[in-house]
Amino acid sequence: MTTPDVQRSRRPGSDILRTAIRRNAGAMAWGTVLMGMYQAGETAFPIALGLIVEHTMQHRSTGALVLSVAALAAIITTVSLSWRFGMRILQKANTTEAHHWRVQVAACGLQPVARDVDLKSGEVLTIATEDADQTADIVEVVPMLISSMVSVLIAAVALGLADLRLGLLVMAGTVAILSVLSVLSKRIGSSTKEQQARVARAGAKVADLITGLRPLHGFGGNHAAFLSYRAVSSQARQQAVTVAKVNGAYAGTALGLNAVLAASVSLTAGWLAFDGQIGIGDLVMAVGLAQFIMEPLRLFSDMPKYVMMARASAERMALVLSAPAVADPGTERPAPGGDLEIDCVRYGALQGVKFDVPAGEFTAIAAYQPRVAADLAAVLAVKVAPDAYEGVVRLGGRELAELSVEAVREHVLVNPYDGEIFAGTLRSNIDPSGTSRLVPEAVAASMLTDVVALHRQGLDYEVRDRGSNLSGGQRQRLSLARALATDTDVLVLHDPTTAVDAVTEQLVARNIAELRRGRTTVVITSSPALLDAADRVLVLGDGVVTAQGTHRELLATDRAYGLAVTR
Repeated sequence: MTTPDVQRSRRPGSDILRTAIRRNAGAMAWGTVLMGMYQAGETAFPIALGLIVEHTMQHRSTGALVLSVAALAAIITTVSLSWRFGMRILQKANTTEAHHWRVQVAACGLQPVARDVDLKSGEVLTIATEDADQTADIVEVVPMLISSMVSVLIAAVALGLADLRLGLLVMAGTVAILSVLSVLSKRIGSSTKEQQARVARAGAKVADLITGLRPLHGFGGNHAAFLSYRAVSSQARQQAVTVAKVNGAYAGTALGLNAVLAASVSLTAGWLAFDGQIGIGDLVMAVGLAQFIMEPLRLFSDMPKYVMMARASAERMALVLSAPAVADPGTERPAPGGDLEIDCVRYGALQGVKFDVPAGEFTAIAAYQPRVAADLAAVLAVKVAPDAYEGVVRLGGRELAELSVEAVREHVLVNPYDGEIFAGTLRSNIDPSGTSRLVPEAVAASMLTDVVALHRQGLDYEVRDRGSNLSGGQRQRLSLARALATDTDVLVLHDPTTAVDAVTEQLVARNIAELRRGRTTVVITSSPALLDAADRVLVLGDGVVTAQGTHRELLATDRAYGLAVTR
């Protein structure tokens, strides 16, 4: 639960936009200057034509005509070069800023301390891609907005010098257009935010379905899964249609209002020329500006829409970037040795469980209820914040709440029963950091040697995403090899052999005991082979320790234990 104080301290989307602008202030300044020169040059072109016509009709000088053509060539050159270099600067800044936000969102998702975010991984992926790109657009939008404004102001001043009424008409028309479009731009922002949320939910649904694809095939749930995704995707489609309608209404309104303003300027200039209040050159300039001004007006009127879209995406990024950590880790380090103590822990199905594992002991935990095993593994893996459960977990004599995250991760590894397999090679899955010295021993202990020998590439055999080209038993042994290769002080294995045959399980149990000799090892399991290989077995029933001893002692003295683990 997020407290009101934490909620108030969260970073809003406007702060993210300000950060992006501040970080790219130099590039945006240069881009604004160059794009302003481009727009000024574009505006100067019809003004120059009007002056040329006026001057030529009065003086009819060949030299003046040549000079005018040279001036037009200079204007065209300025327009071309300023556009080329201005857009290069702005687009480079835009893509760089988008990259920065993508990396920052990804870094938040990969932090060892989870954040209090009610989002699935697929939603975070959308935020790290589409929302990051749209947020970075602010770097390009602001200079374009300013340069378009410069163009409109130059046109208004030029027309005002010809006749004050023309200049006032442009300014009043621009204000009216922006006033109308600002209402629609707010609607676009809220609609876009909702669209991104629905697209993210659809992405999260796809990620969930891909993760559970094998079980879905197993019990024939493919069609139901398809219908579930189709419903979520249809919601995203409907919202996309709504956004498209709003965007269409915005674009149509903007185009129509701009055309009305251009026609009004042209007609007013024609009437003034007919009445003799302005000259032919002023008329040419006015008509040219009326045609030209539609483009900067279009850009100028489009920019509020992109600002609102960037704001909506920034607000979604703030959900991740400003979310508080679920726990505040300490700064201490555990004493060397690797002893582990669970002292009266109450969480979920755990009802005051209490036991300790001396340094160097191989302890097996037989939990009669799967929920008890899952909750114990979650507590030991620090997936549950220390202040979220009663009791204390101590590592090396220090409470987990006092230890830094780095220290906990360095000394304890909890390997889940469903450990992820990544696209890459067997070697990169076993030793992701490339620093382990126990890769051969881990491969042998996990009985992964047959998989390595099966392929001529050996450990360099390519593994597909989520290990889709490996069997369930091969994936489980690969995950076990990765855990063993870390050679951590305290290793906790949760059901590491559920997908392997009985003969292989016997060998794996014996190998784990041998490889981990002298290192603290805890195995949460109901496997007779692993229970028999352990130095001591703790029995968890109804969330507390009900018995302990060796596997064979418990078989001889505890009938319930024998019925639970014998198979």
